[in-house]
Amino acid sequence: MNDTQMPEPLRRAIHHLVSEGVQHCQEVLRYTEPDQAHTWKRMTLYRATDAADTMNMVAMLIAAYCQRTGMDADTLQSYLQVGQQEIRAAGPQEDDRAHVAGLMGEALSYEAMRAPANRMRYHRGQRQAEQAQRPEDDPQALFTAACLHGLMAVLCDDVDALDGYLPPQVAQLARRVAEALKVPELATA
Repeated sequence: MNDTQMPEPLRRAIHHLVSEGVQHCQEVLRYTEPDQAHTWKRMTLYRATDAADTMNMVAMLIAAYCQRTGMDADTLQSYLQVGQQEIRAAGPQEDDRAHVAGLMGEALSYEAMRAPANRMRYHRGQRQAEQAQRPEDDPQALFTAACLHGLMAVLCDDVDALDGYLPPQVAQLARRVAEALKVPELATA
């Protein structure tokens, strides 16, 4: 195993791309809010695919470096988890439609339920639909959303906008995150 550190230019490029991906993720969350009824379908898909593409660039950048430095092709493929690659160009697959059916409380055909992946995704959708009936109280999910919204509010210098569209508990936590991220102004002598 090679114990050399990541080269600084590569590290910085990765940090830049990950930051860009996080911004896209924040926008996905933003476009799920009720005031975005007219654009949510288009914009959540744009930003989710932008985030996925950006993170794919991160993986390919690291992979290209590993390949350049002589990593074995089988090892590289193993690290890239190529078996998990989903191709969006084919559009939603049967298991995706099963997941949506579960979310929307629709029945799934006997034939579709025979496939284990469809059955698993359908039941996952049903559980998520049940959870959606209760107040959103998963601390990790709330904290993640608040961090993303708070970070974007600081970057855009618009912390007051948090109150306009977020659920109150997320807005309050996002304000705290934004306050913690605020760069203190230096005193002038």
